[in-house]
Amino acid sequence: MATQSPFSWLGTFLQQLPLSQLRPPLWALEEAQRRLLSLVNHILLQEPEALARLARQKGSVIRVQWRSWAVDWVATPAGLFDVAPPDAPADLSLLLTQTQPLVLLGLLLQGDKPEVRVEGNVQLAAEVNWLVDHVRWDIEEDLARLVGDGPAHALAGGAQTLVQALRQFLLNRAAGPTQQAQP
Repeated sequence: MATQSPFSWLGTFLQQLPLSQLRPPLWALEEAQRRLLSLVNHILLQEPEALARLARQKGSVIRVQWRSWAVDWVATPAGLFDVAPPDAPADLSLLLTQTQPLVLLGLLLQGDKPEVRVEGNVQLAAEVNWLVDHVRWDIEEDLARLVGDGPAHALAGGAQTLVQALRQFLLNRAAGPTQQAQP
């Protein structure tokens, strides 16, 4: 016998939210973009081949857009990213076509690439695709620098369990109520 989650109202609530009309303050968006940029650059710094590939694209502007939100980053001579000037035209535009946040999150948690509409410089697109395919964040190694190997391994294991549970939840949500009832 299938039981309904006591949090089913949350999924309904999130689907009814007019996310396109919700706008955080500009300072919050800029700060979030800077934090994301710092994380991406931290990950890139751990992969010399990624730095070399991105350095070859110095000055190229990449725009990543989901719904009405977009970030514009420019490749630096050091092989990292920086915030692009506001008036800089994008050499490469990547538009995430999946509009549902839970579905997009589920794809990312499964390690799948979401559908992306690509426009612009083909060579730059190939380099970005290589980065997506080959650069991974070893969060356990970063945690080990802070708290030691043992605690880092335990925290990473707990995080993997949490991600696995979230992944299963999202898969069940995507399957729909008729398929959830089957054992």
